[in-house]
Amino acid sequence: MLLQRPFSSAMTVVTAITPPVAIPDRLRALVRKSEVGIAILAAVVGAIAGLLVAGMEIIAQSLHIVLFGLEPGDRLSGSTHIDPVAALTVPVVGGILLGILGIAIARYSPRRAVDPIEANALHGGRMSVRDSVVVAFQTLISNGFGASVGLEAGFTQIASGFASRLGIAFGLRRADMRVLVGCGAAGAIAAAFAAPLTGAFYAFELIIGTYTAAALAPVLTSAIVAVLVSHMVGAGSYDISVGSLSAFRNADLPHFLLLAIICAGIGILIMRAVTLVELAFRRSRLPTAIQPAIGGLILGGLALVSPQVLSSGHGGLRLTLDATLPALGPVLLVLVLKAAAASISLGSGFRGGLFFASLFLGALAGKLYAIIAFAVMPGLAPDPLVATIIGMTAMAVAVVGGPLTMSFLALEVTRDLPVTLAVIAVAVVSTATVREFFGYSFATWRLHLRGETIRSAHDVGRIRALTVGRLMRRDVRTIRSDAKVSTVRRDFPLGSTQRVVVLDAAERYAGIALIAEIHSLELNGEADTRTIGEFLHYRGEVLEPSMNIKDAMRLFDRSESEALAVVESVSSGKVIGLLTEAHALRRYAEELDRVRRDLIGAGG
Repeated sequence: MLLQRPFSSAMTVVTAITPPVAIPDRLRALVRKSEVGIAILAAVVGAIAGLLVAGMEIIAQSLHIVLFGLEPGDRLSGSTHIDPVAALTVPVVGGILLGILGIAIARYSPRRAVDPIEANALHGGRMSVRDSVVVAFQTLISNGFGASVGLEAGFTQIASGFASRLGIAFGLRRADMRVLVGCGAAGAIAAAFAAPLTGAFYAFELIIGTYTAAALAPVLTSAIVAVLVSHMVGAGSYDISVGSLSAFRNADLPHFLLLAIICAGIGILIMRAVTLVELAFRRSRLPTAIQPAIGGLILGGLALVSPQVLSSGHGGLRLTLDATLPALGPVLLVLVLKAAAASISLGSGFRGGLFFASLFLGALAGKLYAIIAFAVMPGLAPDPLVATIIGMTAMAVAVVGGPLTMSFLALEVTRDLPVTLAVIAVAVVSTATVREFFGYSFATWRLHLRGETIRSAHDVGRIRALTVGRLMRRDVRTIRSDAKVSTVRRDFPLGSTQRVVVLDAAERYAGIALIAEIHSLELNGEADTRTIGEFLHYRGEVLEPSMNIKDAMRLFDRSESEALAVVESVSSGKVIGLLTEAHALRRYAEELDRVRRDLIGAGG
């Protein structure tokens, strides 16, 4: 379904992509009218996602081996020693490359890429493949040259971008487009972690914004196909291996709930730290192009202390997921350095996500908690490996969001149901803590900093598009404020209208006069002496055409008016229309009904 009107300047760019590939009408009709057709399309998306993830993983690992002198099969963040020259220079070179790429992008393609969450929330699932490829390439450079970021953001961006492109080619309806974008993200995460349930619920919770029966088959199909394809290619996925766990004890649950609160607090601090580092670089007045290189130099210094701060942290997580209790100092040091490295990497301009970094940081926090608990109360301390799994989940929920996503990740990693039940409780506590004291995941926090008000991928694009300018009546009769009451009575007989918009001597909005009040019998003797300007209401309450319907409804509630004038702008005061509360409510209800039908798969 092609959009009638762009929602924003970003949307204008999203729709300005090359014409869709010619698809035979019969095939397009088959996909559009059949849930099986959407599932088949989702399988194609899953296959594409699996290939893209496998290719990006192979390239990133190859860069690590070549640039840092690793042995095949070794992971960068799992190295105990790294060449100091490589640690200092490679991230700087990566930062220089990103800076050069940034200059080229600013010159030839200055638009901002739309990520899957924003696309589904505001743009009906429409994304640009070209922009998505650029983001994936930036992420690949960042991770490949050692920046403390994960590839997951690049995975989901490029897979969802191709899914959106395929949906546009088939002319899918808005609801189906959103689901297909979710299928791209589901396939990407499923292939990355060899965890189809994790990928599916990542799509439901973070990309589509809700679970629906209509989306179940395509999303799971995409996730399963993506895992199968990535395995066939033979890529080394981010699968997380865990040894045998000790029996879960109910007495450990208070420990884990406290750990969830601690991890939520650390997660909030990390998200804040990224913003503070970004602000510090902006205020430094350093050219934007060299900021990633400066960040790379700082990161290299941290890597000299601990190589585990480099890259996403997959190798470091492997070293952490065991039942040992190492010394407190080294674990605490790596936790602090990794949090700083991730904040500096993202804040200085490297591209990537915090998905895997949050898993690693959470595992470190869980191991640290077990060390302290064993030192304080040896008989009551939780199992170190279980605490590590709990911390890993709680931190990822705090930073990435998606409590069910991370709960299924724990289930697919551990295959231990009792531990998974504890993980679900921890995920709930972590989610509640972050929502209470922060209110955002990392992705939605970044959108908030750009001025967006969305908190999830729920489809608010229709509401955003339902502006006052689209709803208002333009045939508005006006009258000057110095007009006599008798003149108004003559021009607006009782019953002809309920209200009239009044202008001042400069033709600016002055207020609204109620016709019933003007025809009051008490004014019969003063109709030729008193002016309409004495009977004005809602003097300071006006709408602007750019307001969406939710903003308009709030103003109606505040002013307690049944109709409000629409002005070109508050500063100009030029009246261009009128909007009634009844009409706005009716259109709002119609859009909500369309959203409801989309959720149950009953309409487009």
